[in-house]
Amino acid sequence: MSAATKRWPAVDESGIPSVSRKSPPPRTLSTYVSEHWAVNKPACRSRQQRLLAEMKQLGVGLVVLSRPASVQWLTGAYVGPLFPVLAAINSDGHVTLVLPSRKEKIPVAADEVHGYAEKLLSTMRDGSDQVVATVATLFDHLHPASGRVACEFSVASHHLTKSWSDDWLDFDSVLFGLRRQKDADELQMLARANEANAAMYTAAREIVQPGVTELDVYNQLQAVAVSTLGEPLTYFGQDFQSCSRGGAPRDRKCEAGELYILDLGVGFRGYYSDNARTLAVGGQPTDDQQRAWEMVSEVFSLVEATVAPGVSCKALFEQAQQLLADAAPWVFNHHLGHGVGLAPHEGPHLNPNWDDTFRSGEFFTVEPGLYHEDLRAGLRLEQNYLVTDSGVELLTDWPLEMA
Repeated sequence: MSAATKRWPAVDESGIPSVSRKSPPPRTLSTYVSEHWAVNKPACRSRQQRLLAEMKQLGVGLVVLSRPASVQWLTGAYVGPLFPVLAAINSDGHVTLVLPSRKEKIPVAADEVHGYAEKLLSTMRDGSDQVVATVATLFDHLHPASGRVACEFSVASHHLTKSWSDDWLDFDSVLFGLRRQKDADELQMLARANEANAAMYTAAREIVQPGVTELDVYNQLQAVAVSTLGEPLTYFGQDFQSCSRGGAPRDRKCEAGELYILDLGVGFRGYYSDNARTLAVGGQPTDDQQRAWEMVSEVFSLVEATVAPGVSCKALFEQAQQLLADAAPWVFNHHLGHGVGLAPHEGPHLNPNWDDTFRSGEFFTVEPGLYHEDLRAGLRLEQNYLVTDSGVELLTDWPLEMA
């Protein structure tokens, strides 16, 4: 199914989407932020059941998660970037969560929550001390389990692995695979993050004029995102350079005739947004710039006509690459897109270096581009899609035009 209108599902306490029932209007912004975006415990419990099914299949009796995004996926706990967290789930489905003592009362989906002292008399403990305290707290409260023990090798502290089992199983790929399918509560969080992106692109069409500096654009767009979400961002990026393929903002003024690629992303309570628009500085794209824009835009029609569960991501990349091959000497020489969620890049990978296939429930980006100095210096457009049982649904139906 190809759709041009986004339909973000509402979620009730059961974790089941409800698109027909309207929620009452928020009383205040603070009420809206604190209550409307509360952790959906039934949805977290559903994810725990999906993880348990994988554990049973692999003969795993206990999984210990130390990647903050994985802990949040499993329990709903977001504690920010400064402090370590650990979560353990045994074959009975019992979830033990260890987090900073100051976060011990936050709403989470766990059977036991234990805090560790992340500060001493308000002074943050060194990173190693925090990790040692986290691991010790977990060991003090673990429930017995039979079978192999698994963890995420790429982020597991040696304080964890050296003190316990000699027969750890790497669970990284399992967790990344499970996170590809977005539940309704996750789609709601991603939609909220994208509200900031939509507002930023609306503002950018007013802000981007000859003479404005990239730093001014960056500062003003960040303010728009914060005001839209009503709270501090948990991330802000990515590309803010005019007449460039991308990069951090510079103290440089934009010039008429340049193309300004804005590839924007925010973090809302740990969930990311990522989509791009390209604006013609001065509002008058050249004939070549407009022709390049039209060629890049054709890729989205290809995606909407092609993608469905089971379709090869690598094959889609190759089709898009062939579609843009006639643009030479303009070049398309990067990936076609990727999944987004609790990390800015997740599966599926629309990239010939992976051999992924699309799955129902995946939230992914498509970001074709064409670059050359003749285009001052090129353009990139990026849309977000949800894989449905029969196709895809467009989620970012905002203007794509350069002027």
